[in-house]
Amino acid sequence: MRNHTGIILFILRGLTDDPQLQVLLFIFLFLTYLLSVTGNLIIITLTLVDSHLKIPMYFFLRNFSFLELSFTTVCIPKFLYNMSTGDYTVTYDACFTQIIFGILVGASEFFLLAAMSYDCYVAICKPLHYTTIINNRVCNQLILGCWLSGLMIILPPLDMGLELEFCDSNIIDHFVCDAAPLLEITCSDTQIIERMILASAVLTFIIMLVLVVLSYASIFRTILRFPSAEQRKKAFSTCSSHMIVVSMTYGTCIFICIKPSAKEGVAMNKVVSVLATSVAPVMNPFIYTLMNRQVIQAFRDTFKKIVLISKQ
Repeated sequence: MRNHTGIILFILRGLTDDPQLQVLLFIFLFLTYLLSVTGNLIIITLTLVDSHLKIPMYFFLRNFSFLELSFTTVCIPKFLYNMSTGDYTVTYDACFTQIIFGILVGASEFFLLAAMSYDCYVAICKPLHYTTIINNRVCNQLILGCWLSGLMIILPPLDMGLELEFCDSNIIDHFVCDAAPLLEITCSDTQIIERMILASAVLTFIIMLVLVVLSYASIFRTILRFPSAEQRKKAFSTCSSHMIVVSMTYGTCIFICIKPSAKEGVAMNKVVSVLATSVAPVMNPFIYTLMNRQVIQAFRDTFKKIVLISKQ
């Protein structure tokens, strides 16, 4: 981090001051984090070792699981440490590092969801050309593009954010380092950086949402033209899990953006952030596995192999 003056140590306010609620919250977040790590690692492992899952759809799913695992790991372990020790302090460098990686991974998820929607579109609307359109080179380019796009989103405001001065309050009204509560306590002029962040967020949100909606509009039109009910059912099952995850992700962002008032907005932002960083990374692996027969079968086959190896 570049040189800065003023406050270099922040204090996170957390979620609650009630000791009993803190214990329940710690248990809840600890369990959801373990489930998230386990679920996403299982998906990553299955898509790497099972030959039936070595197709583009599961390549994107593996990368999505990696992003979900990274996102929850950026936020939850640090908060668990804070609650267990009672030390809610965080250094300037650690705080900005958490913000950078959190926004990078979060933004990359939006681009990846759009790429996954495009994959579903090609698979259902152009099945005869799928292997030529979505090949290994294209898959790698799309993943690289998602990461680079996420990086380009954070670079302009990051350059200005590292110039912010903190000379009065050092209390961040959140359980993690986040851009919005950090901007509230700086003594620097934040008009330009706030507009830059808003423009980047809105453009990313709207453009990716439009691409997802257009993809699924074409998918639905194509599915409705299928002659048999069995074909329509199979096609819907192919993209249903992705539609649910997209709805959850965009719904979370809408809740964060729509704030009834400043005070209520802070509380809602905290609650939705807990859901986004702990509950969603747990639900997504279960959604993709429970609604996907190939993943379930791959899990059963891998489990049987492990049992057989352990008995030998």
